[in-house]
This record gives sequence, C-alpha cells and structure tokens, in this order.
Amino acid sequence: MESRMKNEIEILRQGLIGQQPVDDAVLTSAAVLGDRLEMLKQSSPLFEAVSFSPDVEAMMAQQLTAVVN
Repeated sequence: MESRMKNEIEILRQGLIGQQPVDDAVLTSAAVLGDRLEMLKQSSPLFEAVSFSPDVEAMMAQQLTAVVN
C-alpha cells in the first residue's frame, strides 16, 4: 500500500510541475489521495485542518469546471 501511495503522490506531483499533462491519471491520483485524506480526517481530529495545497485545489477546480462546461 505504501508503494501505491507513493505512486499516487508522484503522479500528482508530476502533473503539478508540468512534467506530465493534467490527464485522467493525475486527476485519479488526486481523487484517490483526497479519499485517503477524508478517511484520515474521520479517524482522528488531528487531521481536521489538513488539506491540499492551493495549487492542487485550483487544478481540481479547473478540471471540474472543464467537465461541467
């Protein structure tokens, strides 16, 4: 599982820095990591304030807007 998480993080990082286009793989990685973050938040109040960076949030919002339009 640790290897899979590192892979998801690396795919998302590459999309953020432009090494890879923001495609389905990047967005899927962001969604997987978002689900994991939500599970952490539910498991302990220590994680309540943890969130994605503004860059990740903007990337996800931009893609959501593109899908809706």
